[in-house]
Parts: sequence; structure tokens; C-alpha cells
Amino acid sequence: MISSNKTVKTLLMFISIWTIAITSSYAQFGTNYGSQSNKYNVDYGTPVEYTIAGIDVVGADFNDKNALINIAGFKVGEKIKIPGDAISKAVKKLWKLGIVGDVQINITEIQGNDVYLQIALKERPKLSKFYFEGIKKGQAKTLTDKVQLVRGRIVTESMIRNTQNIIKDHYAEKGFKNTEVKIVKEKDPVLANSVVLRIDVQKNSKVKIEEINLAGVEKLTEKKVKRKLKKTKEKRFGRIFTPSKFVAEEYKNDKKSLVQYYNEEGYRDAEILRDSVYDVDPKMVSIDMDIYEGTRYYYRNITWTGNYKYTNEELGKVLGITKGDVYNTTELNKRLSFNPNGQDISALYMDDGYLFFSVTPTEIMVEGDSVDVEMRVFEGEQAYVSKIIVNGNTKTSDHVIYREIRTLPGQKFSRSDLIRTQRELSTLGYFDPETIDIQPKPNMSNGTVDIQYGLTEKANDQIELSGGWGGFYGFVGTVGLVFNNFSLRNVTDFSKWRPLPAGDGQRLQLRVQASGIQYQTYSVSFTEPWLGGRKPNSLTVSYNYSNQNSYSGDVKIGSLGINAATVALGRRLQWPDDWFTMSNSLSFLVYDLNNWYATGFGDYNNGKSYNLTFNTTLSRNSIDQPTYPRRGSQVSLSVSLTPPYSAFGDKDFSDPSISDEERYKWVEYHKWMFDNAWYQSIIGDLVMAVRAHVGFLAAYNQDKGLGPFERFIMGGDGLTQQFALLGTETIGLRGYENNSIVPYESNGLGGVVYNKYVMELRYPVSLNPAATIYLLGFAEGGNNWATIDEFNPFEMYKSAGFGARIFMPAFGMLGIDWAYGFDAAPGRSDPSGSQFHFTIGQQLR
Repeated sequence: MISSNKTVKTLLMFISIWTIAITSSYAQFGTNYGSQSNKYNVDYGTPVEYTIAGIDVVGADFNDKNALINIAGFKVGEKIKIPGDAISKAVKKLWKLGIVGDVQINITEIQGNDVYLQIALKERPKLSKFYFEGIKKGQAKTLTDKVQLVRGRIVTESMIRNTQNIIKDHYAEKGFKNTEVKIVKEKDPVLANSVVLRIDVQKNSKVKIEEINLAGVEKLTEKKVKRKLKKTKEKRFGRIFTPSKFVAEEYKNDKKSLVQYYNEEGYRDAEILRDSVYDVDPKMVSIDMDIYEGTRYYYRNITWTGNYKYTNEELGKVLGITKGDVYNTTELNKRLSFNPNGQDISALYMDDGYLFFSVTPTEIMVEGDSVDVEMRVFEGEQAYVSKIIVNGNTKTSDHVIYREIRTLPGQKFSRSDLIRTQRELSTLGYFDPETIDIQPKPNMSNGTVDIQYGLTEKANDQIELSGGWGGFYGFVGTVGLVFNNFSLRNVTDFSKWRPLPAGDGQRLQLRVQASGIQYQTYSVSFTEPWLGGRKPNSLTVSYNYSNQNSYSGDVKIGSLGINAATVALGRRLQWPDDWFTMSNSLSFLVYDLNNWYATGFGDYNNGKSYNLTFNTTLSRNSIDQPTYPRRGSQVSLSVSLTPPYSAFGDKDFSDPSISDEERYKWVEYHKWMFDNAWYQSIIGDLVMAVRAHVGFLAAYNQDKGLGPFERFIMGGDGLTQQFALLGTETIGLRGYENNSIVPYESNGLGGVVYNKYVMELRYPVSLNPAATIYLLGFAEGGNNWATIDEFNPFEMYKSAGFGARIFMPAFGMLGIDWAYGFDAAPGRSDPSGSQFHFTIGQQLR
């Protein structure tokens, strides 16, 4: 009986299920992936072919009905199976438009084999405008740029959610973890089928971290572990540079960095078992973190397999890891692939053509706290360069680029040559150094490699509009044109003037400086960096005319004029290495003094002086790029010599009756200048720059003396170096007034020996080639002495401060600094104190 009842129940259940299934097969045809009342039932089991006799569209008040019918894929007179794929495809096509929020396709009438269809839809509104509430105007502008809401676009739920998420993420990055965003759609009273979005933003309080609780930390100190959470810090008094705000994304990155730190300390099994972030109150969260440290491991045996070119001992020496060293896979990979502090295994092979080389470190045994590692080497064949491909140089001629490329067809591939080529292309100044893309394209079948250089031209010609207060002159303005990629050979081809012919890597500079009728200087210079086109031997010719006048009221009472012409030849050296260059120049200057009564010239007021100078400069430049160098150094030693005229004649210059005009007719001296700059990336793009400068001027004949020419004047922004008291050289020293560091003993003539030291920390705000911007903090010191006997490199006028630099190709380097001078300048009793310095078109020396 029981069995019979079960059988009956089972049979009734089966009949019920079957009835539901049969009933569902006669579902309504109308759909929005839901349903609507429809008097015509459709049998899904037996599709029927109809001819479309008519199509109607309802609900489309703001869109073209015929266009919607075409998009759906329906045509009057065409055959259609109902039910069939054509209906579902039509619905999907209309949905993909994004302009409707509801789609149904209904049968309105069936006459024999003819069917009348209706497309019923509900249109979504368009965005007419939007505005923010609850935040300040500046923040609203920032969010407007981020959300990128476009007027006229269809408003969808996806748009609303994305906007909310973007705003929440923006504030979460700033520590506002509990930001609330409510978006309200308001009907636009003017535009039909349009809405205005009111975006209410409640930032709420910034969320900070009350405490970080660590469990499982035994082998390293908690202080050290917490220090590795770079952006996740507990709130405590005095924390300024690393705020304690909680940012979820930064916390996620810090957890990865913490595990990596443990791995680098030899704890290869370390992991964060669990962690939680929980609210303490609306303004505070706390973090609990359970860490498994594991065992600290050490290298035991390191073996090599597959190496034929170099022995195990040679590879082991380059690797620099020995038995007993802490097991650190991060350091191991650096020494295998790319070691910024020395040679690595890959460089050893790839600099000798082994482009296809690879090495895979494999743990073959872990026993106790020891790890045995096998280095599995694949050397491959040596690869030779087949073709060089250059793309992106729309302005610069190919030959200008090819002559800087170190990877030449037919030569063995060299990774070092690739890196050096990238540096050389960067220092040209014609291309964006941040986007230089070098792609080796190897062909293992024939052992060759094509190398493609992708370049992005950047503007580097300059319209120089600069100015500053030159102390003696008042305001001095400069107008200049600097064409850094000039082409002399195309001067006669006017079709290539844009505005002047360009592309051959030559440099043409035209400049005018003036301070009214008191001071004018005119200069022109031309540089050919590859004289003859075969070797990097440069030729520079320049001419300069300067005139300085003194007035009593409107009457001119004196003047100093200088005519100067220079020819210079430079070349790259191969020894001691090919980072060195040497430049030799010959200059001839004529000083014309006419009743010139200036402090710097003492009793020498009238006459002409002639200065024939030979200069030789040995320099080494290995910086990675000129605009914002991150690594490398610059060092130069310059010696300027005039002929020792007094040694050739029989005049006794100790005789006081000899006039200054005769004494200084032929200027004679020897001048030595040493400059050094060193750049090193500390963390990321944070760079330390250290500079040292020393200058020394001396006479051949002490009886004749030096006279007023070529002496050093120090202090200020260095801007007056461009228009210094004619015949002198100005050295900037921030924190002190222009030209204020002059030794008393010189009676205003200037010093004969100076030194200066500078340390800067730099951080970029933007590395965009259109406007490179970086901030800096600095400390510097320097001094200027009247005699070599007084020279003391540790006796300095000191200052410190901060500033910013903006490099724009059209104007060069613009800078502003605030500095505090800690010492009193010569002749003053109070510290120099707060000083602002503004520069245009130059770097501080």
C-alpha cells in the first residue's frame, strides 16, 4: 500500500512537471527578456514561417523609427520564422545601441501567412549637464576631468556606477575611505528627453591608521618590519613626510613589498597568513597582520651547466655570490640579468654577441637552512647586427641619428652599445628621452638581429626672452634665437625654411642683451658638431660685441667696449675611455676704455687692451640625459693661457712710472677652472645632485700683476654671469645678493681664487618633454679670495633653501629659489638672511 501511494505520488509529480513544461511552450512572444501581454500564443516546438507585412515602432519619440527598424534587421516582404533567431538577434542589436532601457517585439496581427510586428521600446534620456555639491570649486574641476562625462551621451546605470566608483577611488587615494557619492537624475526643464545629474559628494573624515598589530614577527624587529610598509604608517606625533592616512591600494602594495623584503633577507617561505582592516571609529582604522617568517636560508652550492664560453670560476667571480651568503633571489636576478652597480652575467655574454643567451637559476635541493642552486645556461650562437631601422624622426635627418648609433650592421650584437646609443640619442636634445624605444628583432634561424629605434621628436629651438636685475645695470633684458638642430646646407632652399632650415644637428645662436643705453651686447655663434661628417670633431665660431656706458644726467661721460671673436675645435677621445672630450679654442678680445671710471677697474680708465687666449678643456660626461639626469657625472678641467708678453720685452713693470694703459695693453694670465657634477637616483626618480667648482687666476709676472680682467665675482642667482661687469666672471651663490661676495683686499676688482660646493635633492613633478618640472632642496657654500695665500676651502659663506625648475623647449630653463644665507657678506654685520632668486634661460653654476 505504501509502495502504491509512492507510485501514485511520483506519477502525479511527473504529470505536473510535464504540464508546466507544455504550458511554458506557449509563452508570450513579446519580450524585454521579460514579457508583456500578447493575444497571439507561439508554439516554440513548431516554428512557423511568415512574411513580414508591416512593422511599427512605438516609444521612439526622439529617434528615427526607420533607422531602428533597419538596425533590428527587419524588412517588409522578408520571410521570418516565429519563433526564431531573427527575433532574439533584433532585440540584442537594439540593446547594444545603449539608447533604450526596455525592448519588446510583439505580434500585433496575423493574417494567413502574413505577420505584423511591433517594436516597443522605452528610450533612455541623454545627459544635458551635471554639477557637484558638497565639495569646493577646485575639487569639482579635478573630478570633472576624471569622470569624463560627455554632454549628449545616453545616461545608463553603468555610467552612474562608474562615475560613483571613480569619485570614491579618487578620494580613497587621499585617505577618505568612507566617501559617499549619491547621483540624482533631474529632468531637464529645457531639453526634451534629457536629464541633469546632481552629484552629491560627502567626503566625510579622512581615515587614519591608529595602530598596526603584528603577530609572528620574531626574527626581525617590529620597527624594521613597519618601516617597510612605506605608505602604511601608524598615526603619531611629528609624522609629516609619511602621513598615516589609510589608502587600500597602497596597503595592498605595501603587503607585497613586505613579503619581498622578507625574501631578500633570506626568508624564502615568508608570507602574510591573514590580515584585517577594521574601523575603530569613523576617523580611524586599525590593522592586524599575522606573519609567517619561516626559516632564514643561505646559499650552499652554486653550480653551472651548459656554459662553454666561460668557466665556472669566471662566471662565479662575476656573479659575486659565495657559499654562506644570505639567500636573496632579488639580488641573484640582478646579478644575472641587470646589475646597476656592476657587471652581470647577461652583460658578460650579450656584450660579446650572445643575444640568445639565457640563464635559469633552479633550486635543486633545500636542506635545513641551505639551498643548492643550479645555473642552467643556454649560450646560443653569437648574433650579428643585420639592419638598423629608425622611426619617428620627422625633422632630424637620418645621418644625424646614424652617426650617434653604436650598433652598426655587420658588428656583433652588444647590450652595452644599445644602452650607450640610447644615452647618445637622449643627449642630442632632439628627442624625448623618456620615450626612446629600442627593440632588437632577433632571427635565430640565421643568427642575426635587426635593431629598431623608435623616436619622438621634441621641440628644442628656443625663443629666448629672459631678464633679471644685473646689479650694476638695473634690469637687463635678453632677446635671442637658438636653433639647436640647424641646417646650413639648406639655407638656399627656401622650401625647407620652417622657420629656418633644420635637421642637420648644427647650432645657430643669435642674442641681443640690453639695459637701455647703459649696456648692450650682441652675439652670434655657429657650431658644427661633425666637421666633415665622418668623425665627431666639432667646430664653433662666434663673435660678440659689448658696450657699456656711464652717464651724468643725460651726458655720456665714459664707456667700455669689447669686441671678441672665438674659434674652437673639439673632439671625442677614446682614452682613458670614450666618455672624454677635448676642446681647444683661440679667442681674441679687444677692450676699449674711454674715461671708464668703474670700481672693478681701479685706476685704469683709458686705453685699449688686447687679450689673445688659448683655452684647452678636458671633460668627461656620462649623464644619462641632459634635462633631468638620474645618474652619471660631468667633470671638466679647463686651462686658459695668454702669451707671457712681459717675458719677451725688457720693460721693468716694477717701475711705478709705467702707466696702466701701457701695463695692461697686452693682457696676460693663466686661469684654471675645475667643475664636477655627480647625479645618483636614490629611490625611483628622487635624485641627489652634488657639484663642486674651483677657479684660480694667476699672473706670470708679479710685478706686472693681473689687472682688472677675468676676475671672479660671487653671489646671487648667477644671472649676471650672462651680462657681468665686462671682463669679469660671475659665480652664483644663492642666499646672497648679486655680486656681494667680493674680497675687500681686491678693492672691488674681484677675487683670483674661488670654490663652491652644492648638494641638491631633486624630484620631478612632470617629465613631459613639453614642460619638464622638478622641485629641489639645496644646501651650498662658497667663497672668493683676493690671493692664493688666503685660500681656505673650508671657509665658506653658507646657505640652504628650496626651489623649482621648469624646462620648456621654447624658453629653456626657468627657475625660482628661496634661500637663506647664514653668514654676513663682506662689509656687512648681519646674516644675509632670506633671498629670492629668479632665473630665465640658464642653469645655476
